[in-house]
Amino acid sequence: MKKKQLKSMREYLAALEEIGEVKTINEEVDWDLEMGAIIRYCNETGSPAPLFTNVKDAKGFRALGAPAGVSKQDKLYLSRYALSIGLPATATGQDIVNALIEGRNNEPIPPVEVSNGPCKENIIKGDDVDLYKLPVPLAHMGDGGRYINTFGTIIVQTPDGKWTNWSIARIMIADKTKMTGLVIPFQHIGRVHAEWKKIGKPTPFALVLGSQPMIPIISSTPLPEGMNEVDYIGGYFGEPLELVKAEESNLLVPAEAEIVVEGTISHEETAEEGPMGEYPGYIWNKSSSQKPVYNVTSISHRDNAVLPVVVAGAPIDDDHPVMGIGGAAEILHCLREAGIPATMTWSPFETACHWLVITMPKDWKEQMNSNSEELMQKIADVVFTNKFSTIISKVVVLGDDIDPTNTDEVLWAYTTRVHPTRDLYTYTDHTTIPLVGYLSEEERINGKTTAAIYNGLAPDEWKAEDYPIRSDFNHGYPKEIQESALTKLKKAGF
Repeated sequence: MKKKQLKSMREYLAALEEIGEVKTINEEVDWDLEMGAIIRYCNETGSPAPLFTNVKDAKGFRALGAPAGVSKQDKLYLSRYALSIGLPATATGQDIVNALIEGRNNEPIPPVEVSNGPCKENIIKGDDVDLYKLPVPLAHMGDGGRYINTFGTIIVQTPDGKWTNWSIARIMIADKTKMTGLVIPFQHIGRVHAEWKKIGKPTPFALVLGSQPMIPIISSTPLPEGMNEVDYIGGYFGEPLELVKAEESNLLVPAEAEIVVEGTISHEETAEEGPMGEYPGYIWNKSSSQKPVYNVTSISHRDNAVLPVVVAGAPIDDDHPVMGIGGAAEILHCLREAGIPATMTWSPFETACHWLVITMPKDWKEQMNSNSEELMQKIADVVFTNKFSTIISKVVVLGDDIDPTNTDEVLWAYTTRVHPTRDLYTYTDHTTIPLVGYLSEEERINGKTTAAIYNGLAPDEWKAEDYPIRSDFNHGYPKEIQESALTKLKKAGF
């Protein structure tokens, strides 16, 4: 499938406009809860992404809500994600996963440095830095503050310059020149931060808010440690990204970025962060804690810059496709690398990325010369050592007569094919992030829980004649009968 790279947020907005997936709100909107309420409503109803042009106290800035949400329009359910990665707006979930797999197998292409870019149209430093001038919402009732980063890319680099990591993590404004947010030690930003601590220096960072849409997608994808996300994007599209030198460090940032916030992450200074409504669908009242401080020394931005805003919560919002699709694609790549002939993987959005579904071909036993118990262990060895598994600890394995992107089919197969005890495989001491919804307080603190695989494949002893026939329209009738029925239904006005 041919890819069309949208090279800026402006190009992305134009593409959304063409298919009716963005609508402009010119009336003044209050950043204090009202903006968050509008975005949540749009998410929950599959409405177009709201583009705010008049946010209270944020003159000269715009904000885009639900930049990667799903759509209620026919055949455009995943249009925002599809356009973001260069596919037609009508691409299916399986089309998207296959495209990401193809990109993963391409040769990475490093970026090129350019001398200037639109992100340098306005440069603010020193006493003029004021984060409160940006259109940052208090997104949920009960949030601990205004979260500036919900869909932006944090750029950090190891002190030796060998690894540049692009990632997404929530960041809250602490005051006009300080931010605070999650820097989880086992995540990539945490590993880079630890390298700077070893040499006694704060970690330089650049926070990119608003960019070509592929950047936040890949910043959320669990690529292996040491792989540069920017190189993956170059390889995916077959051409290098254009980056420009940051104002405060040797980091390079996307030249077309809407807003770039720069400074350093402290190893000693902390601030109270949280709670925040998060992707599992809850606000944990007792979830605030001290987190590292991001000291901000400059803000660069385009004229009339656009801040992307995700208001996380109960499914389905932007977090679920963005985390779920990229993570599933990376798992599928790793399964195949390990010799497991999986046909597709998917994290159903309705599960808030707490499930991973893997489908296998009917002849997997012959291909692998194996049995179910061995297969489950091999799957566990791949999945539960992958970064993505820190948010997913329930894996459902099904035959590939099931479309894993169809949640109705998945639930039907899970309930009718998985035995409650015989098909359950559990694995203790599983690493987890603290945001997973069902954790006990002890598990949340220790970052460890139990993971499970549910085997919905046919029993090993079954022969070809033992498999039941699906009793539905597509499988229960000859093709000529299906075609005849459809013709008569159409004539009758169905």
